[in-house]
Amino acid sequence: MRGAQGSVRQLPLVCVDATSGTSAIFRRMACALILSVCSMLTQPAMASEKVLRVLAWPGYADSDIVKDFESRYNARVEVTLIDSDESLHDRIRAGAAPAFDVFAANTAEIERYSRENLLAPLDLASIPNTTRQLPRFRDLQSIGGLIRDGNVYAIPFTYSSMGLIYDRKQIAVAPRSMNELWNPRYRGKVLDFNSGQHNYSFTALALGYADPFQLSALQLRAITRRLIDLRRNLLTYYTLPEEAAAFFIEHKAALMLGNYGTQQVALLRRAGADVGYVIPDEGALAWLDCWAMTKSAGNRPLALAWINYMLEPRVSEQLTQRQGLANTLDAEPDSSEHAHIVWIKPVEDSRRREALWSRIVSGDRPERF
Repeated sequence: MRGAQGSVRQLPLVCVDATSGTSAIFRRMACALILSVCSMLTQPAMASEKVLRVLAWPGYADSDIVKDFESRYNARVEVTLIDSDESLHDRIRAGAAPAFDVFAANTAEIERYSRENLLAPLDLASIPNTTRQLPRFRDLQSIGGLIRDGNVYAIPFTYSSMGLIYDRKQIAVAPRSMNELWNPRYRGKVLDFNSGQHNYSFTALALGYADPFQLSALQLRAITRRLIDLRRNLLTYYTLPEEAAAFFIEHKAALMLGNYGTQQVALLRRAGADVGYVIPDEGALAWLDCWAMTKSAGNRPLALAWINYMLEPRVSEQLTQRQGLANTLDAEPDSSEHAHIVWIKPVEDSRRREALWSRIVSGDRPERF
């Protein structure tokens, strides 16, 4: 046992013999031998334990899903939840031990990690459930960011658009434009997702810029001013879907940028909120989240088994039933809402966007930009 200064203290043997002489010495030796053998018997069991460290978004790895996997593979799964792309990137890049083995991220982030040499290529033969996926998700060549130098680095899992969520009691007619977020009518009644990446991109769409992911210095400046103006209407920023639902209901919000899309809609409706969901005329961003394996994965066969397990019909069906998210095995009953979506891509300068966004959120004055 380590003391306060990190030194090792010797603990007395549990066996005690009040007699003296050779017999007492032999008894103490026997006790020491027993303790040594017990230690030798327990150490292999601890060393042989398989541990999988998973980094995921809320709703992707529910406890019962995790327990079934642990039972099947005789392993222990440690799940860490993240609430933004920035947080995800910080954790993957940190490299702190023990490192994560497998994680979920959108295609733009996957491409970013691939370029940074943080991912391990996937052996598709070890992920046979990919054959169950819809054809458009099996065609990995057509999905940007998943293949590099002939290697596959991620497998599609779930997706959603990032439209507008509105309270039907306060807004009788569905809002048709992202610019409604700036409408003075909704002063103090707007919720926005706390992310520089997505806020700059969706505002670029609202302003009619041709490419919301590759912005010039002048465009970044114009968007910064616009996002500063949005602060007047904000109730607050949110990160997690449950947090957003609580704010929306408790504070009677009218309008929200739905970063989690249909997952948030399902959560709000289950909580009794009368909400609508719309894709604005300018279009809406959309994300396709995939499972990937880190280059530092300690048990690659177990990581591949996790990705394959996530594509089992039961797991995919429960993702849709519980979270309201689409899965890659079943066709959507109505895909018309995705007619005007813009799949997110890597941006021109993520660090620049994050730095500007941090200043916006902190309340920095407009004249300082």
